[in-house]
Amino acid sequence: MKIATFNINGINARLPRLLEWLDEFEPDVACLQEIKCIDDNFPRLEFEAKGWHVETHGQKAFNGVALLSNHAITDIKRGLPALDGSEETLDEQSRYIEGTVKGIRIASIYLPNGNPRPGPKFDYKLEWMDRLSAHAKRLLAREQPIVLAGDYNVIPTDIDCYDPAAWTEDALTQPESRSRFQSILNLGYLDAQRQIQPYGTAYSYWDFQRGSWQKDNGIRIDHLLLSPQAADLLKDCKVDRIPRGKEKPSDHTPVWVELDTPV
Repeated sequence: MKIATFNINGINARLPRLLEWLDEFEPDVACLQEIKCIDDNFPRLEFEAKGWHVETHGQKAFNGVALLSNHAITDIKRGLPALDGSEETLDEQSRYIEGTVKGIRIASIYLPNGNPRPGPKFDYKLEWMDRLSAHAKRLLAREQPIVLAGDYNVIPTDIDCYDPAAWTEDALTQPESRSRFQSILNLGYLDAQRQIQPYGTAYSYWDFQRGSWQKDNGIRIDHLLLSPQAADLLKDCKVDRIPRGKEKPSDHTPVWVELDTPV
C-alpha cells in the first residue's frame, strides 16, 4: 500500500500536474495540502471519474487539506481537536483531516509556518503543534497502524537543510518547533524517511526564487510519521523529485511510504 504526501500549492493551479502524477505513480492514498479552495470548489469530478474517493477540508484561497484514495475512506474527522481532546476546535484555518483506509488511520496535515517570529503566527504554530502532539498520543490508543502525513513546516535537523546558517532565525528551525516535532517521535512514532535513509539529504521543498531547484538548495519539511504498528509494516520511503522538475510545478514534491497491508 503506497501512501504519499504532496503539498500541491493550489489545486486549480496544479490540477494537470497532479492528475498526471496520480496516473503515473498510482498511489493508494494521496494526502494533499494547500488545496486553497473551499470544499464545493474542489474539482472532485475529475478525480472521481478516475475512481478516486475524495474527502476535503477546504478554505477559500488559503490552506486546505484533502485525502484521495483508491479505496473507501471511513470515519472521517476534519479539524484538529482541542488540547483536551474535545471535538470542538477554535481553528478557523483548515489544516487537518484524517480517515481510515483498509485498516490504516491516515491524516493529512498542513502545519502552520509560524513566520514572522516572534509574534502571533509563531505562537499559533506552537499551540497547534501542542494540540497535534496530544492528538497523536490519543491516536496510539487505537492500537492500529497510523500515518501522520503532511507538510510539517519543520526542518527537524541541520542535515535537512541545504544551508543551516541561512535558516537560524526562521520559525522552521527554532528549538521550540523542533522540540515539539521530537515530542511526537518520543511518543513512539517513527520518521519513515529516516528509517529508510538515516543519513544524507532528502529534500522535499525548493523555493521558487533564486534558482533553488536548479542549485538543489532544498529543505526537508514534508514528513510521514508512523505509529509502531505502521512502522512494523514499513517497506520503503522515498522522495519523488520528478514532479518538481516539470512545467508549472508546486514548490514541494511528493514523499511516499510503502506499507504492507495490515492483516
